[in-house]
Amino acid sequence: MFEIKKICCIGAGYVGGPTCSVIAQMCPEIRVTVVDVNESRINAWNSPMLPIYEPGLKEVVESCRGKNLFFSTNIDDAIKEADLVFISVLSNPEFLAEGTAIKDLKNPDRVLIGGDETPEGQRAVQALCAVYEHWVPKEKILTTNTWSSELSKLVANAFLAQRISSINSISALCEATGADVEEVATAIGMDQRIGNKFLKASVGFGGSCFQKDVLNLVYLCEALNLPEVAHYWQQVININDYQRRRFASRIIDSLFNTVTDKKIAILGFAFKKDTGDTRESSSIYISKYLMDEGAHLHIYDPKVPREQIVVDLSHPGVSEDDQVSRLVTISKDPYEACDGAHAVVICTEWDMFKELDYERIHKKMLKPAFIFDGRRVLDGLHNELQTIGFQIETIGKKVSSKRIPYAPSSEIPKFSLQDPPNKKPKV
Repeated sequence: MFEIKKICCIGAGYVGGPTCSVIAQMCPEIRVTVVDVNESRINAWNSPMLPIYEPGLKEVVESCRGKNLFFSTNIDDAIKEADLVFISVLSNPEFLAEGTAIKDLKNPDRVLIGGDETPEGQRAVQALCAVYEHWVPKEKILTTNTWSSELSKLVANAFLAQRISSINSISALCEATGADVEEVATAIGMDQRIGNKFLKASVGFGGSCFQKDVLNLVYLCEALNLPEVAHYWQQVININDYQRRRFASRIIDSLFNTVTDKKIAILGFAFKKDTGDTRESSSIYISKYLMDEGAHLHIYDPKVPREQIVVDLSHPGVSEDDQVSRLVTISKDPYEACDGAHAVVICTEWDMFKELDYERIHKKMLKPAFIFDGRRVLDGLHNELQTIGFQIETIGKKVSSKRIPYAPSSEIPKFSLQDPPNKKPKV
């Protein structure tokens, strides 16, 4: 069987960088070169400050960089010298979750490799299998044809996104009836046919994969004249959009039907904890809706650079003209963001937000002081927070009937809960 000695990976992003770093660490006899046209990104991979944050990634890179792991912009030579080129030779979809990518790579549920059903294709499949067999048990390595492999990737993310949209749709029902979506999720999750994974109601899913892969599935179904199937999967995206708009509308309604010129602290800008990735983050859309209403946003995230937040919010379709410069301030810590705020909005489930000194925060906020928990990270602190004096709003639950009343406006809201939000253009 053909033995692989040199691997080239095209693309030094969130997938290529971590994946090939782990391959290099687990296969010290294989030379792995990751190439990219972005020189600044390659320079970052060769520096102490990696271009992405992922728990455990820095240690993996530093253990083999310069030994059998290399990052380069010399794409042509890397391809010519490689025995195997990721992306262009085989279908090897990743099933990584940001925040646990290194753990997922070292102990995967499965490795899926698809190839042409030709002698050449099957030889390539077996060669790549041999690479993964350095640390992955053979029974966890699945081989399929190329179409099955590619569809498996799309369908896996579509099913996960579907579960999130399903529980988020139920969160709206829970708020209307007085049920607690967490209790409902626990009850149905104990059914072994359903399971308890991905039943966490929130302000909506984000990241680079879920929306992209669901929309790819929708497009594929439309192209193959399967409109009913396309419509079914489109609803997963529609519910996600609806959940974001519903949460923003709840903030505005609770703050006496207006947030114009009010300071609102946004805690968390990454699409989930333990990553600095902001792609399709719900924080972007919540910020957009509040900026459209004239709110002054003070944003804090422990891992997202200031420049990234400004870039995300400055996209056409997210903001207009000088909205960001007028309405957005990036704070260096959560207490600074909350100082003088009318409300605190939690958009990312960073563990540190559970441990903040909320009594200190309350003293510095304008009264009445509101907390809007879009990630249910403060569930165990509701009694304490209410004793301090906070008005609490969370996803899928009425925290207390003893709250400052507001009169919902009889006017048509400035944005419709039914209309899909303006998507930022892909760059």
